[in-house]
Amino acid sequence: MTADDGSVVSTRSLAGTRHVLMFYPEDDSPGCTKQACAMRDRWAAVAAAGVPVFGVSPDSRDSHVAFREKYALPYPLLTDDDHRAAEAFGVWVEKASEGRTYFGNERTTFVIGEDGRVEHVLPRVKADEHAALLLEVLGS
Repeated sequence: MTADDGSVVSTRSLAGTRHVLMFYPEDDSPGCTKQACAMRDRWAAVAAAGVPVFGVSPDSRDSHVAFREKYALPYPLLTDDDHRAAEAFGVWVEKASEGRTYFGNERTTFVIGEDGRVEHVLPRVKADEHAALLLEVLGS
């Protein structure tokens, strides 16, 4: 996946590092903005845990750059435009809104251990509760 800064992030590049993949539906939507800003506002505690956090959505790199700059987000956003990562983690799901159905990311976070295995899943988190729940899991 490509990060908003243009770097490439992969399971290989993260091997041996405990990290967090935070799947969210889309940049700059009300719920995703609330989630992103809550994480930003508690960033000192998250950073103290020493575990890199990556936001993941199908949005473009340009969208990620704008979203990250607009809200001064301190963590990288990864582009999963082909939704391969979301599908691999089982969060590319059918959704329904206003009488139409479509596919998109389910708001779910994974803590991945140094061995590459999923240590913890925060499924279908509420945007305003996410940061506190993640801090509990990270032990901060």
